[in-house]
Amino acid sequence: MWEGIHWLGHASFRLEDTATIYIDPWKLKKSPAADLILVTHGHHDHLSPADIAKISQPGTVIVCPASCAAGLSGDVRLIAPGQTLRVGQVIVEAVPAYNLTKSYHPQKAGNVGYVVEVGGRRIYHAGDTDLIPEMADIRCDVALLPVGGTYTMNAAEAAQAVERIKPKAAVPMHWGSLVGSQSDATRFQKLVPQGVEVVILKPYA
Repeated sequence: MWEGIHWLGHASFRLEDTATIYIDPWKLKKSPAADLILVTHGHHDHLSPADIAKISQPGTVIVCPASCAAGLSGDVRLIAPGQTLRVGQVIVEAVPAYNLTKSYHPQKAGNVGYVVEVGGRRIYHAGDTDLIPEMADIRCDVALLPVGGTYTMNAAEAAQAVERIKPKAAVPMHWGSLVGSQSDATRFQKLVPQGVEVVILKPYA
């Protein structure tokens, strides 16, 4: 279930399967080249043109909301909530990601999370979001969920998200940099309903 899922810190992940896929690459260290880069929204800890340049190569595809495209170059493909596109053998579904009672990520901004279908798995990266009604429609094997609070769901809300989504497994993210701590990840792990495997990943060196 966990093979090829690497947490790079904060909300940044690399998925290694039939393609090398980065989601919100930020503060990268060892950085294999990307086949596909997904950006959820324009905040600096999610959209980092410098990190994207580090891992780009001829043929790299970048997928992002329209609001993120201005600072990027190469094969940039725009996506919005509710849209799906295919890149090689990878299917990318953009899903809503927004705050309900906070002003950091308004729904009208068009920010996204992603469901990435690759190698027979569906992996959901929630982006920066609160516990929103649309999560009831998410179908995935692995859910990568923010738990740090302040700008996103906190640990208790993320556990409620697991109840709605019903994945086989879940990973807490958006902690350890800027906001959130190990205690948020641990609390999430304790609150998630039995039957869902929760793994607190260490940042991949």
